[in-house]
Amino acid sequence: MRIDFTKMHGVGNDFVVFDAPADESLLRPERLRSLADRRTGIGFDQALVLEAPRRADSAVYYRIFNADGDEVEQCGNGARCIAALLHRRGLTRNGTITLDSPAGPIRARIETGGERVAVDLGVPDFTPASLPFTALREADSYPLEVAGATVEIGAVSLGNPHAVLTVPAVESAPVATLGPAIERHPRFPQRVNVGFLEIVSPGEVRLRVYERGAGETRSCGTGACAAVALGRRRGLLESQVRVGVRGGELQVNWAGPGEHIWLTGPARISFAGHVEV
Repeated sequence: MRIDFTKMHGVGNDFVVFDAPADESLLRPERLRSLADRRTGIGFDQALVLEAPRRADSAVYYRIFNADGDEVEQCGNGARCIAALLHRRGLTRNGTITLDSPAGPIRARIETGGERVAVDLGVPDFTPASLPFTALREADSYPLEVAGATVEIGAVSLGNPHAVLTVPAVESAPVATLGPAIERHPRFPQRVNVGFLEIVSPGEVRLRVYERGAGETRSCGTGACAAVALGRRRGLLESQVRVGVRGGELQVNWAGPGEHIWLTGPARISFAGHVEV
């Protein structure tokens, strides 16, 4: 079977985007893992599969698969890349488009002639059940026993689950050890994305993310929103924050509790091709 695809990235968070195949066997975990291999496949953090819209007000329904083959609920940079691709196909109206996903509808806005894309990722949900996360009650932070020590984390859902640790410096943060340990912690029964947050100033942060099912990535859009939402909830950040990640810079805008959170940054096509599977 021949599959046409577009390889894209949002500040280094890379994707392969393709239309849903008639043969669903392509979406089996072992096939997706083979395509995700960076030496023998295409290589990607996530595969984004485009399907016919399920809502009258949306242009497409998309599904997200991590590099390990597991299907997940949401991907902020992935949504931005899909919006950019559909804009190139002429499907936006006045520079806006609505996408649909397992986590619900996503509004997108094309900026700077298609070079930058902003997406509305909804209202951050801090209730433990939304992740899900095992806790007696909602709190700003939670002690978590992991790797023989106790760390303090924040927890929030952006349509997918996030745990965030505040660290003195992201470059020296123990991402490789604490990331996978927290990702699979038993208090997160569906696993979790793990963010390591360094606050530079109220308007600027640095972030590294160990993504569920993908490992550390060069950027994570929902992770950036999660980090800013938790920092702002604690009164440490402003409503507009620059988020420095290993692949570049994102911008997060959040007015506060009950309001929608917006993620903005570049979305680019790397190349297009086809693969025989």
